[in-house]
Amino acid sequence: MGNTLLAALHLAFSVSRFRFWIYTGGTYVVGYALGMDGWTAFFRPEYTLFLLYFFFPANVFLYGINDYWDEETDRLNPKKKGPEHLLADGEHRLLIAILIAAVVPALYLLFCVPLPLQLVLLGFLALAYGYSAPPFRFKEIPVLDFSSNVLYLMPGIFGYLLASGTFPPIELVTVGFLHIAAMHLFSAIPDIVCDREAGIRTTAVVLGKSWSLGLCCLFWGCMAGIIITLSGMHPAAFISLGYPVVPLALLLVSGLSLERLYWFLPYFNTCCGGLVFLLATAAKATEPLF
Repeated sequence: MGNTLLAALHLAFSVSRFRFWIYTGGTYVVGYALGMDGWTAFFRPEYTLFLLYFFFPANVFLYGINDYWDEETDRLNPKKKGPEHLLADGEHRLLIAILIAAVVPALYLLFCVPLPLQLVLLGFLALAYGYSAPPFRFKEIPVLDFSSNVLYLMPGIFGYLLASGTFPPIELVTVGFLHIAAMHLFSAIPDIVCDREAGIRTTAVVLGKSWSLGLCCLFWGCMAGIIITLSGMHPAAFISLGYPVVPLALLLVSGLSLERLYWFLPYFNTCCGGLVFLLATAAKATEPLF
C-alpha cells in the first residue's frame, strides 16, 4: 500500500511538470492580486484553498490528460526524452486513478463558490480535457490549438473574480490571451518535425518555423504595446518588450538555439509575473491590518 502511494505521488509529480506549475498557480495569484481591494485579502481561507488547487491538482489533471492521450506521439518527441515525463507501458491504470483523484478537489471546490466562479472553473476543466482528448483534440486543429490555450488564463480570471466579485477588464483579458497564444505557438515550433511525422496538423506545422516566429512576434508585440499604454508608460512595463525580442532575435540572428530559449521562457515568465504581483500588492499595501 505504501509503495503504491509513493509510486502514485511520484507519477503525479512527474506528469504535473513542476516548471510549469507557475502557469496555472502563478496566474491565479496574479489575477487575485490585481482584483483584491487590499493585501489583507490574502488571509481569506478561500484564497489558500484555490492556491493549493491551481498549483498542483490542476496541473496533474491538465498534463496527465495530455500524457495519456499523446502516448504514441510523445515517443517521437525529443522533449519527452529529457525534461518531461514519458509515460511507461505499466503506468496507464495508475495515471487514470491519479486523474480521477485530481478531479475530486475541483468537484468539491465547485460547491464552495457562486455560479460565475463555478463556470470559470468548469471552463478550465473542459478546455484542459478537450485540448488533448477526443473527440475534440483542439491541439490538432490550427488556430483552435493556441486559442483553446485560454485555459491558462482561466485561473487568473478566477482569481480576479474571487477577489473582486467582478470579471477582469477586457484589456487585461486581451493581454493574457495574446501572451498565452504566443506562448503556445512558440512552444509548438520545436515539435514541428515530430508532429508532422505523427500526422498532427498544428498551427506551427501549417505555418512553418519562420512564419510561426513572426506570428509570435506580432502577438507579443501587441501585448507589450497594450501593457505599456495601460501602465501610463511605467518603466517596468517596458520589460514586456523582452517577449517579442525573443522570436525576432531567432529570425534575425543565426546560431541562436530555439530549444534553449524555450526552456528559458518559464523563468522569464516567473520573473515578470512576480513583478506584476509585487507591484499590484504594493499599490494596495496602504490598507491597515486592523
